[in-house]
Amino acid sequence: MKLLDLWGAITRCRSIAGALAATLAVGMAAACGAPSAAAESAQTTGADIVRTAALNRVVPAAMRQAKVPGAIVGVWQEGRRPYLQAFGVANTKTREPMRTDFNMRVGSLTKSFTVQAILQLVQDGKVGLDDPIGKYVRGVPRGRVITLRQLAAMRSGLYNYLADLDPNLYKDPQRAWTPQELLDVSFSRPLLFQPGTQFDYSNTNTVLLGLVVEKASGIPLHRYIRERITEPLGLRHTLLPTGAGALPSPHPRGYANSTPGKVVDATDWNVSFAWAAGGMISNLRDIGVWTRALAKGRLITPALQRERERFLPAEAEGHNAKYGLALELQSGVWKGHNGNISGFMTYPYYLPEERMTVVMLINASTNVLGSWFMFGSIINTVAPNHRWPEPPQE
Repeated sequence: MKLLDLWGAITRCRSIAGALAATLAVGMAAACGAPSAAAESAQTTGADIVRTAALNRVVPAAMRQAKVPGAIVGVWQEGRRPYLQAFGVANTKTREPMRTDFNMRVGSLTKSFTVQAILQLVQDGKVGLDDPIGKYVRGVPRGRVITLRQLAAMRSGLYNYLADLDPNLYKDPQRAWTPQELLDVSFSRPLLFQPGTQFDYSNTNTVLLGLVVEKASGIPLHRYIRERITEPLGLRHTLLPTGAGALPSPHPRGYANSTPGKVVDATDWNVSFAWAAGGMISNLRDIGVWTRALAKGRLITPALQRERERFLPAEAEGHNAKYGLALELQSGVWKGHNGNISGFMTYPYYLPEERMTVVMLINASTNVLGSWFMFGSIINTVAPNHRWPEPPQE
């Protein structure tokens, strides 16, 4: 059903619409923490009712198509009531329902925090974007040539250690990895190309930047992120865990592939293999706040935000996608950074033209392509004039 048809049906049933509006006002205010003051004061409108009904129809259908057990979706837009809704189950055995306040692993959204730390250190005069990585970390191939900027932009040419680790993580899910062990895997392979000449998404880049943050700031990365980023922004449920990276309660179970055709519970896997590149934890409300802060350049100068937004082609991240410094640009308008880690996937994006933030969290990493189309169905429902792109090219 098209949105105009749905609107016609709702306006013909005014008594039902009125009851639905009252229900939405209570449910949205209670879900996933307090929205902004502007959102609190916004009245539920006919357009909100249409959007809610459309999403409540589209998301379950997309979940069935992608074979996703559970999902959490948030849509925030200035002047409108936020949409905050959980779908499906948190545990496929107990059938416990998903909740909007669940803590989730956010995967590679972590990269945006690590690079935020680098940009703040540039702002403080402690590092330079065009400094060679060899100035801070010894033993990096072409370390005198590869710059911090190239690492943040995924243009170093360094081999992605996770390409070797990922297929075998399920065999020893409790193994603890140090950053140096991860780098050793990468450095045992030749560079893929001359630094700065191409785009290749590599977790190695962000692990190196995490080490730079620690050396330049003099404190551990998890502390820097907490003291300089999450606390100033009021992100009370966002952290880079230490050790094995256990999820704090409440949280769902997360499901991942092991051998082809077999799905396993990966909730309690040791995620030290991700660290600065993908180890963080957050929840829906915090991710919504961070997505806006990332896109708007909070905590850094406008000049540094312009550096972050020097977007270059990155077709592997989506059709006609571009990539800045740990920041994607999708369809020329959506700014954010998705995340994928064993058992969990995160899609957080901001649309400046409509001041709209859209976040989707799912508790399965079993169908990457399906999750891409699932998020696209959400975007194409709430912002039909700014459609989600075709999936990344192999």
